[in-house]
Amino acid sequence: MKSYKCYFLLPITAFIFISCSRQSIPVQETKPAHTVNKIPSYENLNNWAAHPYKKDPSDSVPKDLRSLYMQDSTVDVFFIHPTTLTSLKDTRWNADIDDEILNKKTDNSTILYQASVFNQSCRVFAPRYRQAHIKSFFIDSKQAEPYFNTAYADIEAAFKYYLENYNNGRPIIIASHSQGTLHAARLLKEFFENKPLQNKLVCAYLIGMPVSTTYFSVLQPCSNAWQTGCFVSWRTIKKNYNGPSYIQKENYQSVVVNPLTWTIDSLYAPSKKNKGGVLKNFNKIIPGVVSTQIHKMFYGVVNQSFWKYFYYHKKLSCGRL
Repeated sequence: MKSYKCYFLLPITAFIFISCSRQSIPVQETKPAHTVNKIPSYENLNNWAAHPYKKDPSDSVPKDLRSLYMQDSTVDVFFIHPTTLTSLKDTRWNADIDDEILNKKTDNSTILYQASVFNQSCRVFAPRYRQAHIKSFFIDSKQAEPYFNTAYADIEAAFKYYLENYNNGRPIIIASHSQGTLHAARLLKEFFENKPLQNKLVCAYLIGMPVSTTYFSVLQPCSNAWQTGCFVSWRTIKKNYNGPSYIQKENYQSVVVNPLTWTIDSLYAPSKKNKGGVLKNFNKIIPGVVSTQIHKMFYGVVNQSFWKYFYYHKKLSCGRL
């Protein structure tokens, strides 16, 4: 058995789904005005937003970190990006896989600022998929189900293709944000939990969407930075803010792991524990940009500045696999 260590930047993303409110997404249509027909083939590298066999924004390294950068490929990361189909003028309920404008938006935002945090010690795979429009979150769940199922069908197909053609027994990190977390949690239940692949799971990052404490039967939240085969989850809000009304009405408890301490307690983590943030120009690291504290066991509280994205260094042992 071999021990692996994976060094990467862990994202704290301030621009997340919970910043939206139900009143801010007017939804008038209940049937798709546009039908998405093309099913992506993941043999085609164009259908991957990030892939180790091509140059893409996930390969980017901020200037302040380039002298320390040592590329490795010990561990694979399967990253599921958040919703980027957000225009209220768009009549689609699912994205087209060949939408060049939308794909460029995805690549220059979430792939650059989120998927890139794993590129030092891990190969990054991020499939394009027929994501559901953001308005799908604000309609009746039964109405929205077909749109999310279409999106998940692509994620499932991409992951199967990855396993059959690229994995070759490597340890795996599942990472996601917002809509991506909706699909990542389902992927973990269907492919990892109580299955042989669970032994290859380093960690799952289920960020920006609630994960109920009862969602998984076997997979457990991480309780320290060295634990493997577990998952972390949080949503971020400003200090002294309880979140929008629909979060306050949630009638279940969600998992929260403090991203600065890697614990599930409610102790305050001062900003000095935050080694640095990479700002939107993706060039300079600002130390200590956030402090964190779990609030009411529903979501993490971030004392945040006006920057759109935050990152901090963290070392994670990938364990004995």
